[in-house]
Amino acid sequence: MSVIVSEARRWIGTPYVHQASVRGAGCDCLGLIRGIWRHLHGSEPQDMPRYTADWDEPQGKEVLWVAARQHLQDVSGTPIQAGQVLLFRMRDGAGAKHLGVISDNGSASRFIHAYTRHGVVESPLSGPWARRIAARFEFQEGK
Repeated sequence: MSVIVSEARRWIGTPYVHQASVRGAGCDCLGLIRGIWRHLHGSEPQDMPRYTADWDEPQGKEVLWVAARQHLQDVSGTPIQAGQVLLFRMRDGAGAKHLGVISDNGSASRFIHAYTRHGVVESPLSGPWARRIAARFEFQEGK
């Protein structure tokens, strides 16, 4: 099992708290990814600006996608692998604004994410979720 999946699973059960990133106390989907980053690299790559739950969706900005491309390696054209970070577009034409980590890419693919009213959970990567994937990324070593 990958270090990334192991760390993501340690966050399962953490309550959903917008803009937070404290395992066991609260996080949102970005907070989960930030926590994994800290586990791998010790500190975050930049100070986190305040953000709204809609991620500037009304303006059509791809804020989360731009940040992901800046700090992670885009692997969208490669086979899906456990440990990859998923970026989801929750509605057609809307900005991509949800993140998760592939935890199992076998016949019953699963992913770990922080979800409003559910906290950090491991969910099946069912058809409706899979169709919403906008991009996939990997953590880069030494960054």
